Parts: sequence; C-alpha cells; structure tokens
Amino acid sequence: MGIVEVVFTVGLALLAYTYLGYPALIWAFAQLFPRTVHRGACQPRVTVIIVAHNEAARIGRKLETCLALDYPKEKLRILVASDGSDDGTNERVASYAARGVALLAFPVRRGKASCLNDAVANCDEEVIVLTDARQRLDAYAVRRLAENFADPSVGAVSGELVFEADGITEFGEGVDAYWRYEKFIRRQESRWHSVVGVTGALYALRRECFRQIPEDTILDDVVIPMNVIMEGRRVIFESRAIAYDLPSDDPRQEKLRKVRTIAGNYQLISSHLPFFVPWRNPIFFQLVSHKLLRLVAPFGMAVVLITNVMLAGRAVPYQGLLAAQLLAYALPGIGCVWPYSRKWKPVKLATAFVLLNWFAVLGLVEFLRNRNVHVWGSKQLTPFGKPPI
Repeated sequence: MGIVEVVFTVGLALLAYTYLGYPALIWAFAQLFPRTVHRGACQPRVTVIIVAHNEAARIGRKLETCLALDYPKEKLRILVASDGSDDGTNERVASYAARGVALLAFPVRRGKASCLNDAVANCDEEVIVLTDARQRLDAYAVRRLAENFADPSVGAVSGELVFEADGITEFGEGVDAYWRYEKFIRRQESRWHSVVGVTGALYALRRECFRQIPEDTILDDVVIPMNVIMEGRRVIFESRAIAYDLPSDDPRQEKLRKVRTIAGNYQLISSHLPFFVPWRNPIFFQLVSHKLLRLVAPFGMAVVLITNVMLAGRAVPYQGLLAAQLLAYALPGIGCVWPYSRKWKPVKLATAFVLLNWFAVLGLVEFLRNRNVHVWGSKQLTPFGKPPI
C-alpha cells in the first residue's frame, strides 16, 4: 500500500470514528457500564445567575420565566450580572428589585468569564444555576436540576436545550438535526461517566465546586464542568430540565456562534493542558473523541477528498467513494441553485454538515487572529430574526 492509500485510509477512518464510531462506542459503554444517579427530593438554596450585555429588549421576558420557576421562593435568588450595559438593561433589571431580582452592574465591559467569577463570589447559596438571557426556561427546570444533587458524586448538571420548531427554516432543520445527534452523545456520556461540556443555556453546579476561570475564557460551559470533573465529581445530563430556544435560520448567525465555539475549543487546548493528560483526566477518552477530533475533522475531509481524486483511476471502489463525496458536497450548491430542493432531508443535512465544518476552519482563524473573541455581544447573536424570547 502506497503513501497515498495510507493517508486516504487513515483520513477516512478518522472521519468514520469521529462521526459514527465514537457515538456507537459511547452508546455501547453506556449500555454495558451505566452509572446510576441517585436523585432525590433535594431543594438546596439556589442562585440563578444571568450574565447580560445590552439585553434591554429581552431581559424582562427572561426574568419573568425565572420568577415563574416552580421552586420554593425562599430558597431561590435571581442575580443579573450586567457587563457594561448601556442600553437600559440595568434600569430594566432594577425595576424587578421589589420582586427579589438582584443587579450586579459593572461599569466597564470585561467579558462573561470575569462577570461569572464576580457573580459567583457574590453568592453563598449551595447551588449555582447559570443561564443565558435569550432562552425561555421550563417552570420545573431548576427543580429537576436540583434533584440530582441528592447524589454526592454529582458536582454539576447540564440541562437540555430544546429548539422550538414554529416557523423553522430548512437550514434551521439541519441545525436541529445536528443538535439532536449531539444530545444523543451527551446522554450516553452522562450514563457512562460525565458529559464533556454542558448546555450553556442552562446548567447548575455546587457552589463548592466552582473554581475561578481565566478572564479570557471563551467556553465557560466546558471549562467550568471540566474543573468539576478534574476534582473527582461527575457532570451529568438532565433531559427533564429544559431551556427553549430557536435554531439558527440564517447560516450567518450560525457562523457567528460556531466560529466562536471552535475558537474556544482551540483555546481549551492551549490554555488547559492538564485536561489532556490521560492519568489526570478521568474522561480523557471522551474529551479527545468528542472535542479534539471534531477540530481535526474538516482537515480530514479535505485530505480524504484530495487523496480520493488521486486514487480514483486505480479501482472502482475509489471511484464510487469519490462520486459519493462529490455528491455530498454538491447538495448544498443544489440547494442554492434550486430552492425547492432545500426541503429534501439529504440537502438539509448535507448543507448543515458542510457549513458547520467550514465554520470550524474559520474558528481556527478566529482563534489565531482575535485576542478579544471572549467578549461576546448580544448584538452579534440576535434571536434569529424572531421576536426576543
């Protein structure tokens, strides 16, 4: 076997493992070696923290969903950390003071990580619930999260983000399918040991498990739970604790989100090396398979295509694989030229898959050139052309 065949085979195997092999393997581990979570009627004192920057248009609706939570009022505190907001967000939050909402206003914008550090330092409750300004919370979300802390081995709990389908576009359906695939993996990881990252829209952790994170942290929803895992606790997935959102119906909006996320994954590698030491990290296998290989996948796709072109003249199987690749890459183009075809599932899935992997390449570029990518603005991510929720 020549060098081209070896490169092609390795690249194809890497892609197959990343997108098919690892999900199947983690499912098998979850079935064979499940770890039970001993849930109970646990109602610790809770602070719900919302970090916001210029969210005047939708912070009111978010606070209403928090105030409507089915949880003992005397054990629930709501705290908004305003990161240099100057659009009336502070005044809007202050109007809820009589209803028990606290405001921690910072005059200068520093980024979410710094605000989280200061906000948690302002709390003495046993459990911290972190949520974004955009998503609507199910009334039982905090109660469901808290039940898991009856198990002393659990240090943090991820809620589930559910996309509402009203008015969803074809691209949004593709993104929704990818997210359902992602949630399948997280459920299996949770059953076996722990999820690699939590749902940033809604997660909870024991106050004692929180460790301050670097001020330039991009992915707090990965770094914070990984710190919990590194100290010997589990981070689990709770599908009954739900936050509702709308999927991206515009590739440009999904690009902003995905590029920032991938930049955060590269930062994770460069700034948190202990996470990648096998004998220190109990979920090293999951971290590499779920996060690291996803970064390599777009480049693997390019290598497989190039080497497949070089091998196409040697055997019929290579020609068949090349035809399949070219068709997969052509489907998004067909969707652009013939809008009706966007309703077909293969076109939806291929478009989402190709674009998300392209955005992963752009994420590397963003990480290398933008030192302030951790400063994330609400105007960069609107509620996808829909009314704020």
